Amino acid sequence: MTPAVAVSAAPLAFSDRVRVSAPGRLHLGFLDPGASLGRRFGSLGLVVDGHATELELCFAGRNSVEAAPDADAAEVERAAAHLAAMQVHTGLLRPVHLHLFRHLPPHAGLGSGTQLALAVGMAFARLHGLELGAADVARMLGRGLRSGVGIAGFERGGLLLDGGPQSDGRPAAVTARLDFPAEWRVLLVLDPSRRGLSGAQEKQALATLPPFPREYAAELCHRVVMQVLPGVAAADFGCFAEGLNRMQALLGGYFAPAQGGLSYTSPPVDTLMRWIGRHGEAAVGQSSWGPTGFAVLPSAEAAAALLQGARAAGMVAPGLRLQVVQGRNVGADLQILAASAAAACA
Repeated sequence: MTPAVAVSAAPLAFSDRVRVSAPGRLHLGFLDPGASLGRRFGSLGLVVDGHATELELCFAGRNSVEAAPDADAAEVERAAAHLAAMQVHTGLLRPVHLHLFRHLPPHAGLGSGTQLALAVGMAFARLHGLELGAADVARMLGRGLRSGVGIAGFERGGLLLDGGPQSDGRPAAVTARLDFPAEWRVLLVLDPSRRGLSGAQEKQALATLPPFPREYAAELCHRVVMQVLPGVAAADFGCFAEGLNRMQALLGGYFAPAQGGLSYTSPPVDTLMRWIGRHGEAAVGQSSWGPTGFAVLPSAEAAAALLQGARAAGMVAPGLRLQVVQGRNVGADLQILAASAAAACA
């Protein structure tokens, strides 16, 4: 059911723009994909700096979408479809112009689909003065069907835990949210040559896997509640890393049959992440279906040393992109740019 749409303020002026920057997130794992207690999934996620979807929306003489020359054509089409869906859901058909400056890499494990939908939908809501939150927009645009961390991350950032989708179709409720320690760093390992599973392929993969062992779900919940969350809350890196490494080992083994028999979608990422696990004080894993791998480290110095060591050892395959980022403890940035701050839309 579409949420009731209330108008909280007058629409913006014709020449005003709404700018949105929606950060990427890492999906660190599910708690109970098998619904052993009746509620399925439950997700742990972390919002990170360094990658974002950025766009502007304004009123115009006709509906149009403009994108950067290197934008993925499918992402531009999705943005246009989200815009059309918002117009249909709200009944507000005044023409608008969307400028997509950049987007998260699609199907890389950084939450590109949800962040694009929320960026478009929330920009539309602000432009029209609508009382819509991120969860409302997500329901309109069909996002958050398994995990709520992308929606909550858009709103608040940080390390997030949700309890799985709700029975009435609402996105998963957040059960814990913590600031990620500012001194910790995250090494992202991206493989642009590969894409993680999504859509029909993802559903098929989930359907072919065996039942998720209840004892796995019990241990995952135990590790998250008694190691991962307390480790972040107290900035106890060892406690956090032990819990997350065990969590990723269990999940990686379970999902391996859908990933060519590996814990990582990308074999070069698999090789590097296994090396990191043996040579550094790190929490390592794959975000969602990958191919992006990650290594959380206790400091910028530790991240730089690990990166240097991996390159010296010849562990970084050609084509891999490595980037050291921080956790992000705030959500998306939404700004209203008045006519004096931005040129009028064509």
